[in-house]
This record gives sequence, structure tokens and C-alpha cells, in this order.
Amino acid sequence: MLASTRHGSLHYDVVDHVAPWRESRPAILFHHGIGASAALWAGWVPALGDAYRLVTFDMRGCGRSHIPEPDFAWSLDLLVDDVFAVADAAGLQRFHLVGESIGGTIALAAAIARPDRIVTLTVSNGAHLGASIRSVEAWRSQLDGGGVKAWSDAFLPGRFHDGALSPERLAWFARQQEKWPRESILNALALLVGTDLSTRLEHIRCPTLLLHPDGSPFIPVPVMAELHRLLPDAELNVIGHARHGLTYSHAAQCASLLRTFLDSRGGG
Repeated sequence: MLASTRHGSLHYDVVDHVAPWRESRPAILFHHGIGASAALWAGWVPALGDAYRLVTFDMRGCGRSHIPEPDFAWSLDLLVDDVFAVADAAGLQRFHLVGESIGGTIALAAAIARPDRIVTLTVSNGAHLGASIRSVEAWRSQLDGGGVKAWSDAFLPGRFHDGALSPERLAWFARQQEKWPRESILNALALLVGTDLSTRLEHIRCPTLLLHPDGSPFIPVPVMAELHRLLPDAELNVIGHARHGLTYSHAAQCASLLRTFLDSRGGG
């Protein structure tokens, strides 16, 4: 399915396994980060799909969605508009919003921009402060020196501990990551590094769940602790023996935490 925007279309998918006799609840909209795709969230479906309609999409710049030209003007406002374009196309008036990595930053900005649309917010391995991200200065040289595969190979150890995934799951993730266009990686990263939402977080009044790995090489735990402090109504879970690929390597655990949070704080 396609959501139209001022600059191309965004491809989204809907999973609706909710029995017709169940009480209707707001749907969950998921936003992945750089190097991932809509399929990232497949491991979250078992814990959520019986009670919640699930909407995933390929963010701008990757997969089946609009791939901008190298000189395209990326902006946080544009990516926030993309969230609501997908929501509108899927018929979601009010919804739960989940974002990981840059998707988490975009989700924070979306909750600031349109608080009337967001029932609850979940941020996984994301941040409000792009300047806190570590090791990104190496990305351009990796891309220039060896292409997207070299960048992806260098990125994977920051995603997952050795042995955290089966060879098949790791290989699948690597293939998805290697499909990202070079310019999309660099332009999305430049946008992220220049972002600072610190002074606007007080405007996020919806219940917020924060999921963070204890070992992300890009966003240290104190940054997420500061985000927790700045949000008016937030719960923080730091997950052990995890890196920046938390939403994939620990999908079942993250989805279970979200299910508990939604059922207790925002299921209606």
C-alpha cells in the first residue's frame, strides 16, 4: 500500500489479526531507523498482533518508499510529515507511535508537533540529542572507501554482540542494511546529528516508554536517562547485553514490555 506525500510515496503494510469481537484499540505505527526496513518489526507481531492493528512502513530513502536524489532537502519536519501521511493513509486518527534509532527521534518530534494524534510514544535505542551520537564520523570514509557493504560490515558489531543472533538472522539483517542507498545513509545521518529536541520535550504529555540497550556504541545510557528526566510521563527500561540493534536482537522482550505498557497505560 502507498501513502502519498508532496515528495513521492511511502510504502506501508498493515497487519490486522485482531479478532472482530475484541474491543477496538488504537493501532500501533512503527518507524524504523537507518539501515533497517519495515520488516524489522516482524518479531514484535506475536506479542501485539492479537489486540492491536500494526502498521509498518519503509521510511523515506530506503526500500519500497521514495528514494530522494542526492541533493534532496532532507528535514526533520519532512520526516514528521511522513509519519502522519502514513497514519492518514492507513486510516489512523489517534495511534500509538513506536520509533527506533532515528525513528525514535522522529517519533519524539511527531509527538511534539501533533500531540492530539499520539496516544502513547515508545522510543527504542533513540535519542533527543543527535550530537550525542558516537562514531558517526567514520561512516563517510567507510562508504567512500568500500561502499555500502563496507559500512554495513563495520556497523554490525555496534548492532549486535557476537553470538546474539543465529547466522541466518544475522545474514538477513545484513542484507537489509546493505540495500540502503549511500546518499540516504549520509543525509539521514546529517539530519540526525544536527537535531536537539531538549527544550521541547516538556510538550510531550502522552505516556512514554523508553527502551534502551546497555551497550549502544552510539547513544550511551546517560543520554537516555536524561531523556527520561526531561519527559513529563516516561518509563525507562535498560536492557542488558544489548547493542544498537536492540529492536531486532531483543524483539520478543521489547514487544512484551510494550504490550504490558500499552495494556496498563494506553490500551484504550
